[in-house]
Amino acid sequence: MISRSADWKHALATAVRDPADLLAELTLPDHLLDGARAAAGEFPLRVPRDFLARMRQGDPDDPLLRQVLPCAEEDLEVPGFVADPVDDMRARRGPGVLQKYRGRALLVVTGACAVHCRYCFRRHFPYGAENAAQLGFGAALAWLAEAADISEVILSGGDPLMLDDERLADLIRQLSQIPHLKRLRVHTRVPIVLPGRVTDGLLAALTGTRLPCVMVVHANHAREIDNAVAGALQRMHRAGITLLNQAVLLAGVNDDVQVLAALSEALFAAEVLPYYLHMLDPVQGAAHFAVDDGRALALLDGLRGVLPGYLVPRLVREIPGADAKMPLTAVEKPD
Repeated sequence: MISRSADWKHALATAVRDPADLLAELTLPDHLLDGARAAAGEFPLRVPRDFLARMRQGDPDDPLLRQVLPCAEEDLEVPGFVADPVDDMRARRGPGVLQKYRGRALLVVTGACAVHCRYCFRRHFPYGAENAAQLGFGAALAWLAEAADISEVILSGGDPLMLDDERLADLIRQLSQIPHLKRLRVHTRVPIVLPGRVTDGLLAALTGTRLPCVMVVHANHAREIDNAVAGALQRMHRAGITLLNQAVLLAGVNDDVQVLAALSEALFAAEVLPYYLHMLDPVQGAAHFAVDDGRALALLDGLRGVLPGYLVPRLVREIPGADAKMPLTAVEKPD
């Protein structure tokens, strides 16, 4: 019998990486190939077959496909869309250590992801140099041990669940030995695109120390949450992990009241609370996903009309240098 660990690692190894294969698998038109290949040359395609199986055949506008299919629009130069849209480098405190907000620090534990989302705000991030795993996390752990004002550590990347169970457990064990840390937070898309990653070893790693675990998953559309994903999320909830979701508002994916409401309902059924609905970070190559502020606020008003308050995510934007994520509450009207 193949172990769960072998299953998810095999799924990663067999992910689709060639745009031609992606188009063929979904019977999509050949005219998409040149643009896809050009964009993938800058930011490679990667999509697990499990996620691909949730996409509609023959539909180039499928909302799940749109998130992962490289396209010609990525090569357009758009004013205001830059390589480091959230000013990560200004928040650097050491190799792979970022601190933007009081009391919290973020560790970039890997540059690897299970899926390459085309709107990723870190698609240009220098992972080779900025990776807390260098020297076995020693420099990052030493900085955290000295930073007595930090009470919460956030594991990010890439995707921290790309670490295997043993390495992740060892990192969390070392974090738990820093006395001023109170919580562990994990930001991940892996349980959504690769639910087989939720192994017994992973649950043991996340719940095996004194640090309570908050996991922030990333789903943008209700069709991402199939039975396998819901089962994986419910399993983590039963293990005592607090589950939240952050979505990104994306044109052609979820910029619709009913689509966003269905996402909140699907999340709640899987024991996940909607947390943030992010405005798109203006990263170079992703301008075609942008939704303007007026449209975003109208969508939020629509959600408030059809959902109870606890299922309405907070609509926010990250502003470099701000003390926290900033709620979107007003639109500047033209003169």
